[in-house]
Amino acid sequence: MKKKIIVGLGALLVIVVAGLAYLKNKSSSLSPAGRMEITNKDLTVTVRYSKPSVRGRVIFGTKEQNALQPYGEYWRLGANESTEIVFNRDVLFNSEPVKAGTYKLYAIPGPDQFEVVLNSALGTWGYDEPDHTLDLLKITLPVQRLTSPVEVLNFNALPVDQGVDISFEWSDVKVVIPVR
Repeated sequence: MKKKIIVGLGALLVIVVAGLAYLKNKSSSLSPAGRMEITNKDLTVTVRYSKPSVRGRVIFGTKEQNALQPYGEYWRLGANESTEIVFNRDVLFNSEPVKAGTYKLYAIPGPDQFEVVLNSALGTWGYDEPDHTLDLLKITLPVQRLTSPVEVLNFNALPVDQGVDISFEWSDVKVVIPVR
């Protein structure tokens, strides 16, 4: 009888451990959290985002191409929660004045340019279209085509004389945002 109880408890333990391992693996995100932060002199810029992968898909293009992110439609600049950008002081965001603070950052992609938008709604799920009445500013930036595609969305930063250049790259697209 004791042997049956010990075997039963052992089997139960194996099932519980296997179940927990499965749940841990299942909940790991296909688009892990990302963070980019740069400080240049008295300016610090932080971007918090999620990092989706191409995984063989057409990323930017037309609906007819079955693009994941069709031209002319809202894109959260990542996956999962909304992408947020933080400025520690007042800045010029592509020559447009912006107060120090935290903002939602999203884009409307096009084949040759992206419209990049700062919005005041924070802590939102990124999939939903933003409340455009909370848009603070919109800028239009040119698309740079990459010769080597980038599998995972990545934000980068480069210090420049008067501030930083923030860029994001994904698939065959790179967009640079001057922050001064």
